[in-house]
Amino acid sequence: MLKKEEIEHIGWLARIELSEAEKGLFEQQLSSILDYFAVLDEVDTTDVEPTYHVIGIKDVVRKDEPKEHLKQSEALQNAAKTEKGYFKSPRIL
Repeated sequence: MLKKEEIEHIGWLARIELSEAEKGLFEQQLSSILDYFAVLDEVDTTDVEPTYHVIGIKDVVRKDEPKEHLKQSEALQNAAKTEKGYFKSPRIL
């Protein structure tokens, strides 16, 4: 069971202000969640192979195929500012 101080610390870490009612509610809810994890810890998983991705995706990237590129004028046509055929942006120091 989580203590009120732990709930306050979690709220502080999340940068949220909790009312007393919320602290009591979250104390119960988070304790319930942690209790369930304790139940899961008791499950025998000795013969279960580790799962790195639950749906078995192997490679979802498309094949890299060269295509016709934009002409310089097309690439620059919507730019706010250009100079000598390049994008111009404000200096950042």
